[in-house]
Amino acid sequence: MRHTKEYMSLPYNPQLKERAKALRHAGNLSEVLLWNQLKKGQFKGLDFDRQKIIGNYIVDFYCAEKQVVLEVDGSSHDDKAEYDAQRDAFLMGLGLHVIHILDVDVKQNLAGVIDFLSRHPAFVDEVSV
Repeated sequence: MRHTKEYMSLPYNPQLKERAKALRHAGNLSEVLLWNQLKKGQFKGLDFDRQKIIGNYIVDFYCAEKQVVLEVDGSSHDDKAEYDAQRDAFLMGLGLHVIHILDVDVKQNLAGVIDFLSRHPAFVDEVSV
């Protein structure tokens, strides 16, 4: 279920629209593999966006209902530690949870990644006691 208020309240740079579209169409293998597990509510019935623009950044996956960003980190992130830290700080400043997943884990242990995500506090439903 999409929560429009939360979805629409995020900052958005329209100049990144074509870049996000190109990234969706290019799709690296690990992102495509993970997307096939997340799309159409397959993961806990949640709605995810792929290559979502938030501010001046394009995140790999975004779940508005849980306010979670998933980032698949491959070799393209090797020399971008400072950039990634700034992006994460910006996203967390918006109240978003940022979860990093290694590219190699998606490719070699997709079931383990899905299990990790299903147990992650950001995706565990709160139960009143």
